[in-house]
Amino acid sequence: MDVAFYTLGCKVNTYESEALQKLFLDYCFTVVHHKDFADIYVINTCTVTNASDAKSRKAIRRAVKQNPDAVVAVIGCYSQIDSETVAAIDGVDIVMGTSQREQLLPLIKQYLRDRKQIMAVKDITRSKTFDRLNVTSFSENTRAFIKIQDGCNQYCSYCIIPFARGPVRSRDKDEILNEAKQLIKEGYKEIVLTGIHTGGYGSDLENVTFYDLLLALSKLPSLKRLRISSIEFNQLTDDILTLFAENPVFAQHLHIPIQSGSDRILEKMRRRYRLTDYHEKLIKIRSLLPNIAITTDIIVGYPEESEADFEAIENTVKACQFSEMHVFPYSKRSGTKAAKVKAQVHGTIKSLRVNKLIALNEKLANDYIASMKPFKQSVLFERCDGDYCYGHTSNYIYVKVPTQKDLVNTLHDIEIVTANYPQSLANLC
Repeated sequence: MDVAFYTLGCKVNTYESEALQKLFLDYCFTVVHHKDFADIYVINTCTVTNASDAKSRKAIRRAVKQNPDAVVAVIGCYSQIDSETVAAIDGVDIVMGTSQREQLLPLIKQYLRDRKQIMAVKDITRSKTFDRLNVTSFSENTRAFIKIQDGCNQYCSYCIIPFARGPVRSRDKDEILNEAKQLIKEGYKEIVLTGIHTGGYGSDLENVTFYDLLLALSKLPSLKRLRISSIEFNQLTDDILTLFAENPVFAQHLHIPIQSGSDRILEKMRRRYRLTDYHEKLIKIRSLLPNIAITTDIIVGYPEESEADFEAIENTVKACQFSEMHVFPYSKRSGTKAAKVKAQVHGTIKSLRVNKLIALNEKLANDYIASMKPFKQSVLFERCDGDYCYGHTSNYIYVKVPTQKDLVNTLHDIEIVTANYPQSLANLC
């Protein structure tokens, strides 16, 4: 039988879909593209915004239309949060949430036998176990992702994810190491650690910390590059930063969300820190790692954000000198405290502020890339088109290199010729 996966949302969803694909392949299913005719469609949904919910519903209906006789299984964050709406969509046969995904295949077999809709959404808020899924290869990625934890305990006022993913659950360290060894054996040069609250790894375990995991992974032979997908600044302990500075296997890049550059808005977001703390951490990081790329997330137009708040955000961004920012307009998410605030920022004002930050991001990114021009950079090439090969440096600069050779999944030193965000021109050394 043919099975197709459609994945919305984050890297964690990507990992989970790849793990499920492996389960199906192990049982002799054929995995096809989600646009193809299939016997089974698995829609791995996202619910980070109301727009994400709408995209998830659209993907579900598209799958049903492609083959009305197919088994349509909907899993993930949206089906966890709003299972009744998902179940009411005509053609949905199986509804699962964000736990016990290893049971998907038995549930499909049950549906094929009984032909009755199955609701398999469990209460995630009390979950204490990490789903035991693993990945040995990735269908569309040169870099390998390893999910090391699930859940979040922060409950920021704009975010629904703790309700969709439950509390922090960390994966067994030995399981992570075994998966990493297998991925390295399969030829992957770079491993990216990911999770819902990645730096929270180990907070629910006895005698295992995030540092312990990083140290063990950094000692694996043949691993060329180890990257953290995202981490809160207060989880970057002194021992972790020292490890980064002393071991060249760590990518010279940290994605550290700031979310706002206004202390007033940070408090409303329930982010539990002040900008002075964030700034001091950046100073410490750069004292140990002078050329490191620091990228971030910024939410613009949060409820009650004033002109003075936005001016503070602009000033903060300039002071932090980020190498790249992901700028998001605040989007109402039903079920969160922020969505209930009456003083929502008008869409036009929000768009103007977003555009200002995007322009500032381009300047900061080009400045950072230009500062790297005198230095050799190591690139992991991800694709080639006959004239150029494309990839990311250790400090996450995206470059293209003129070459007739196929350099996919190889590491080479380059020198940047032209700083041009988001894609800079470089030459092989």
